[in-house]
Amino acid sequence: MFEFLKRRKAEKPQSSEAPDSRADELREKLAEARSIVEEREEFEAAETPVDRAEPAPPGPEQRRQDVHAAGREIAARMRDER
Repeated sequence: MFEFLKRRKAEKPQSSEAPDSRADELREKLAEARSIVEEREEFEAAETPVDRAEPAPPGPEQRRQDVHAAGREIAARMRDER
């Protein structure tokens, strides 16, 4: 098995050519990704964290129940005043 790996390594051509252009492209993409991360961190810093956010307003069903309860209470007081 070791002979296979040695042979495979020996068969690999050693190139003394200029660096591969793909490496430069990857470096550019990496630099762009880093700048995007920094922009995102700035954006998220301005947002309100979930634990500090105000609760969502009640839904229509809850509001309807509240209005009906208030109406029944007022109607009961009006009946008692007579």
